[in-house]
Amino acid sequence: MIMVPATSSYACKQEVSLINFQKGLNKMESLFHNRNKDKVVVIMGATGTGKTKLAIELAKHFQPAEIVNSDKMQVYKGLDITTNKVTEEECDGVPHHLLGVFDPTTNFTANDFCYHACSAIDSIVEKDGLPIIAGGSNSYLDTLVNHCTEFRLRYECCFLWVDVSLPVLHSSLQSRVDRMIEAGQVDEVREFFDPFGDYTKGIRRAIGVPEFHDFLVAEANSADERTKKRLLEAAISRLKINNCTLANRQVQKIRRLNGMWKRSMHRLDATETHLRSGSHTSKEVWEDHVLAKSLVILYNFLYGETHAHSRILSPTNVIANFSAPPQSLALPAVAAAIR
Repeated sequence: MIMVPATSSYACKQEVSLINFQKGLNKMESLFHNRNKDKVVVIMGATGTGKTKLAIELAKHFQPAEIVNSDKMQVYKGLDITTNKVTEEECDGVPHHLLGVFDPTTNFTANDFCYHACSAIDSIVEKDGLPIIAGGSNSYLDTLVNHCTEFRLRYECCFLWVDVSLPVLHSSLQSRVDRMIEAGQVDEVREFFDPFGDYTKGIRRAIGVPEFHDFLVAEANSADERTKKRLLEAAISRLKINNCTLANRQVQKIRRLNGMWKRSMHRLDATETHLRSGSHTSKEVWEDHVLAKSLVILYNFLYGETHAHSRILSPTNVIANFSAPPQSLALPAVAAAIR
């Protein structure tokens, strides 16, 4: 079992006390079945769809809320650009758990994730906070939700699926790779490079590490500039292809999970947001197509529709008014207004 380290590199990351739920679980099982379960929000989606952005925005609307990372590469220390970790500035004061805290040379398994995620979620709930799980490793979520007994007994989930049309997402991912290269990804991987490193273990499995092996070996062996340029271009090309392949696999997995969790899974189409990326309308489209709908879904999940009155809110007003007490919101009317 991998243990939580004593320190963390981001101010927005939170330490958690580790609790073993197994002891006495059978005695408490009937109690868990007969009491109201605590609620957890799970944000899913392929790489690059906007899961982290949505998680942070929702956490700020439903304070106190904290985010539990479920990306199997982002749990490790290091390679922040390569693994596309959220920055401290992007965290915007929202606490994050299981983000950049584990030894990058170890294998962090799905069972490790279940153990530490349950501990983090329990610590959030104890503070009357809302746990928001966000990340692209659907195998981790599958294990936690479907196979972790203590989690199933204690928690009720609402699943938000941020979806983007694959051709549009592929284009976005290729652009993201270009931005990561400009941000210094090659230098970051170069510092981490070991010509004899094991690419089947730990953070070296991350997309963006093995792709640069041939280039970095050639560079270390003082290859000519033409050879290095050719190998670097090939590495970047493979990186783009592998990101798109990963997105395809993730969407296939989510569709299978949607068959199991259909009643509590809500698809949010962020395609238009990606199509308008960089334009002055992209923020407005995101708020209308993704954020406002998510707010309504979560208010219904957390509070039900009993707090509503007859006032109709537009999508923009939904966002402006969702910091108000539950009784001030006309949820059925809001839901109808933004469909």
